[in-house]
Amino acid sequence: MGKLANREIERKWLVKKMPENLEDYRCLSIEQVYLSTSPTVRVRKENDLYYLTYKGSKDTQGNSDIAHDEYNLPLDKISYEHLLEKHDGRIIRKKRYLIPLEKGLTAELDIFEADLAPLTLVEVEFDSLEEAMAYEAPDWFGEDVSSDRRYKNSFMAMG
Repeated sequence: MGKLANREIERKWLVKKMPENLEDYRCLSIEQVYLSTSPTVRVRKENDLYYLTYKGSKDTQGNSDIAHDEYNLPLDKISYEHLLEKHDGRIIRKKRYLIPLEKGLTAELDIFEADLAPLTLVEVEFDSLEEAMAYEAPDWFGEDVSSDRRYKNSFMAMG
């Protein structure tokens, strides 16, 4: 999340089989809420870092399911807690494991907690739409749900 603005291109899958040795990978504890879902405005706590994120429904080239423009602004803890009180829907809590893949890619394995457990999803971010569409997922990935709105965090927050 280091960039202020970027074009986010990602695909998302259900998890068919959990990878072994999760404790060997970097783990983030994430808590996030939505202030709006259209447009998407979210606040997130990632370990001890805080962000406000705006996600466009489409990127500047008009793509929507797997690509959109995203703007991340850093927050301090006090601002995060103030905005947290103004959220709509549920608080989403999850553990995110960052698992290295081939070609310098990273699988972001999300294990949801509380009322969204035992849901697990895995996302991979790409540099281009062409790379995203040509990607062949590892065997432990399940069904591709990139276009299924039921698996978008903003939808799950309102469920």
